Amino acid sequence: MGKNIQWYPGHMAKAFRLMRENLSLVDIVFELVDARVPLSSRNPEVDKLIDKKPRLLVLTKADLADPKETAAWKAYFEKQGLAVAVLDTRGPKTAQFMTKAAKEVLKEQLAAQEAKGIKNRPIRVMLAGIPNVGKSTLLNHLVQKNVAITANKPGVTKKVAWLKTATGLEILDSPGVLWPKFEDQKIGQRLALTGAVKDTIFAKDDAALNLLAFFRDYNQQAIIDRYHLAEDAFDQSDVNLLLNITEKLGFKDDYDKAAVRMLNDLRSGKLGRYTLDREHD
Repeated sequence: MGKNIQWYPGHMAKAFRLMRENLSLVDIVFELVDARVPLSSRNPEVDKLIDKKPRLLVLTKADLADPKETAAWKAYFEKQGLAVAVLDTRGPKTAQFMTKAAKEVLKEQLAAQEAKGIKNRPIRVMLAGIPNVGKSTLLNHLVQKNVAITANKPGVTKKVAWLKTATGLEILDSPGVLWPKFEDQKIGQRLALTGAVKDTIFAKDDAALNLLAFFRDYNQQAIIDRYHLAEDAFDQSDVNLLLNITEKLGFKDDYDKAAVRMLNDLRSGKLGRYTLDREHD
């Protein structure tokens, strides 16, 4: 991964301004983080922006993450006083699950409203998170129709819009926002692997080497099985291992092409369930 990469396009600055302007209109913020990188995908700027506004931390893509690690991260965040929802959006009752979770966070406010005779007022929700964290997929499940474009790449949603759900939520969607500079290059590397950072601004072979370094410690067999390698394949360096995989894939010496294949395999779950962030203890 190259250092000093700039990935803060103008639409992100605009998104922050719109979020700031609209925050007072919402009852709760759903702060979405990727369960595979639950700490690395938390935008510190979004955290500051939300401040004391009621929030629900939503661990998305839980079906792709290591379930033991997800449970450990849920406990870690709850210890910090955060309400946490673990979300596999493939479930048929996502809208009901998220509405119930929102009501639990807001139970005191809702009770106060009811005491004043205000009943069944829609709960206004802002969705916030980095690119490619699953906001559009969640939105589609909440409103139960394809209203948001979904794609496995960052930066698809570019505008702000309110949407109503059948379960009594009004959702304010917003574009995914990264922060100007990562203090720790490991964060950038992990976000590149999961697809939060545009593929055009980092070297694919570097990302593939980071992937191999992770699986060397985490699950060598997943790489060996996926790419039909010898059982002692990890006895060689990561660079030679990448060349070995390139050859096995039939790409001769085109290791960039192999790197792209490996990144796609990682993101789509073909290398199994994994969590890159593991510092929750």
